[in-house]
Amino acid sequence: MNKAITEGAALMPPPFADGLGQWSKGDGTPGSDTYEGDPNAAFVPADQDFGGCLELLKGEDVQRLRYMGQTPMLEGCYLRVTARVKAVSGNLPAVRIAGWPGDAGGAEVTGLTVRGPEVALTQYGAVTEVSAIVGPGLRSGVDMVWGTQPAYGHFGLDLTGPSGGVVRIDDLRIEDVTHVFHRDMMSWVDVRDFGALGDGVTDDSAAFEAADQAANGRRILVPEGTWRLTRNVTLDSPMIFEGRLSMPDDAILSLTRDFRLPVYIEAFGDEEQGFRKAFQALLNNADHESLDMGGRRVSITGPIDMAAAVPNRSSFAQRRVIRNGQIYAEGDTVWEPEVVTSQATYSAAEPRRLTNVANIANVPVGALVEGAGVGREIYVRSKNVAAGDLTLSEPLYDAEGTQVFTFTRFKYMLDFSGFERLDRFALADIELQCNTVASGVMLAPVGVGFQLRECFVTRPRDRGLTSIGQGCQGMLVDRCQFITREGDVLAQNRTTIALNANANDIKLRDNRCTQFRHFAVLGGQNAVISGNHFFQGDSAANGVRLAGIALLTTNTSATITGNYVDNCFIEWTNERDPDPSFTGGFSFAGLSLTDNTFLCSGVAPWFSYLVVKPHGPGHGITGLTVTGNVFRAVGGIIDRVERVDTTFADLDYGRTRDVTFAGNTYHNIGAQAANPLRLSHTQNTEAASWTIDGAPRLPFGGRARQIDALVPTDRIRNAAGVSVPELPHADLEVGADGDQLRLNWSQPVRGRVSVMVRMDN
Repeated sequence: MNKAITEGAALMPPPFADGLGQWSKGDGTPGSDTYEGDPNAAFVPADQDFGGCLELLKGEDVQRLRYMGQTPMLEGCYLRVTARVKAVSGNLPAVRIAGWPGDAGGAEVTGLTVRGPEVALTQYGAVTEVSAIVGPGLRSGVDMVWGTQPAYGHFGLDLTGPSGGVVRIDDLRIEDVTHVFHRDMMSWVDVRDFGALGDGVTDDSAAFEAADQAANGRRILVPEGTWRLTRNVTLDSPMIFEGRLSMPDDAILSLTRDFRLPVYIEAFGDEEQGFRKAFQALLNNADHESLDMGGRRVSITGPIDMAAAVPNRSSFAQRRVIRNGQIYAEGDTVWEPEVVTSQATYSAAEPRRLTNVANIANVPVGALVEGAGVGREIYVRSKNVAAGDLTLSEPLYDAEGTQVFTFTRFKYMLDFSGFERLDRFALADIELQCNTVASGVMLAPVGVGFQLRECFVTRPRDRGLTSIGQGCQGMLVDRCQFITREGDVLAQNRTTIALNANANDIKLRDNRCTQFRHFAVLGGQNAVISGNHFFQGDSAANGVRLAGIALLTTNTSATITGNYVDNCFIEWTNERDPDPSFTGGFSFAGLSLTDNTFLCSGVAPWFSYLVVKPHGPGHGITGLTVTGNVFRAVGGIIDRVERVDTTFADLDYGRTRDVTFAGNTYHNIGAQAANPLRLSHTQNTEAASWTIDGAPRLPFGGRARQIDALVPTDRIRNAAGVSVPELPHADLEVGADGDQLRLNWSQPVRGRVSVMVRMDN
């Protein structure tokens, strides 16, 4: 680069032959004395070495010679000032290049180096060349570092040492030598050329911004060193980091042209810090909607508090994505869960609150709550230390009164719980390599539209994806894999859970989950669960199996379609009801299981694929569709595919309505449930009352409550063999369990009928 050529900058002073009125005896500023008419200075037109030159008698301790013209100091430009001098007679002085820096207003810029190295003249007639380089950056070979404040300079030389000698000085040369400091083709600018020092202490923010302004599409080079930026800095140019940045936690680095995680890692020299700073920029810059990890594996040595990485934002509601990489948990004890036990009081009148909590300051937000009458996946959403209260993610079903609770805070690789709210955030194409020591992701307490897409959550210690509040509203989990650390543990002894949600409208689609305690624990309504494969088997003979999907709301309105439910079951409970006895409403309603494949092997015969578990009396099923499914058992026969867990209470079968069990395929299933259920009854001896047994094929062992159709399939005859052309009337819900019906004829008859019976109303 040569500014004289590329920008037409006038750098060279005029020759002495043009007159000495442009050459100052002082600092070169307007009004200073010149050498015009000075008896101690004269132009020599024909020196044998120089041609035209200035002859000068040194009469002062420091004899100054300055060009009074303003030589421009351009951004990123380095100048070399050169003088050729020889002693003619008298004392032999020394000579050095010197200059005077002026700012845009004409004032002197103080505090700068204004003299070059000094060279002594040692013999008469010998030509000595002296030079100095002046420029903005602290570089090897730069004699006068002026930074970016000076707009121009008055340059020349000083004669020092003994006076009384006569010297001759050739025309002064000033030339652009920026190319000496720049690399091939000048495809970048160097921050040092704009005043950056890289000493790790000085704030280089302004110099970085000046380099960015000057880059004009080229890259910015940050050389070796530690470069301190103390405030927010936005750079629009591509970056080359050879050195490292140092910034306060609340200062934002926005690399708008190079917004990729590998660049931030290079910038800060640390994967973890680079990730934090890149995430901080993601939530503070409108130019990018996603952070590309560039396929990098980022090793972290402890949980990342995502909210602490962005201290200027407590909430965020624009779409943002982190994608394309792996995050790997290192270390051990730093990931150990915090466990606190505290006495507290619960009242169903305030179903999401614990009061009078002892030792509340030590109870962490986000902790799992365990105790008598506490359902699965209940978390501390927030706390009020002054009031001694904890806010819970969901109600408790039977914890009225005071007891000691256990609070366990798992440690998550990506922990968003510090945000008040986070909407429309996504993780895509990422592997969370939990390494058996860490849990995966904890959501913010409130938020809509979180998405986990095409990700792997590999070997989490305790949890894969956790919601501690309503941050899971409308959550989408698509085409992800949850891989267990407990593959060699019996199903009933496993503790890890792939994911939970409390809010409504969850979508779980096309995921694969292997050998967790549960795949999903869902507390809201309107879930869509489709195309997933969740497997929870083990090697035990007659093994216990646990729920793959646990639905914890009675009126669930959930659709479970096209899944491969492998050695686990669907569990439907009301364990988040603070008053679990039925008092009104829809009770267990709105569940649809369609076109799924259910498979089990090596299980106890009482295993079932759909388990309803009321936590209080009076509940009935008032909306259930089970159609088009394939139910299969391998290596044995199971009793039935559906059952009621009566640990707390049984169903009220008199309240059952709108149940459809139809079009399913059964392999090695004992009681093949259907509703409506087609029964064929043959009466071989004459009787006026025929009793037809709906058990055990009515779903859940329900009652025979309705008849849809009755058709004789053989001649109805009396004892004389005479056909009886009449229809009987029916008694419903006959027998101790109400699962029989009775056909009543006007006389004793025999024959065969087909009847469609229902267990609902």
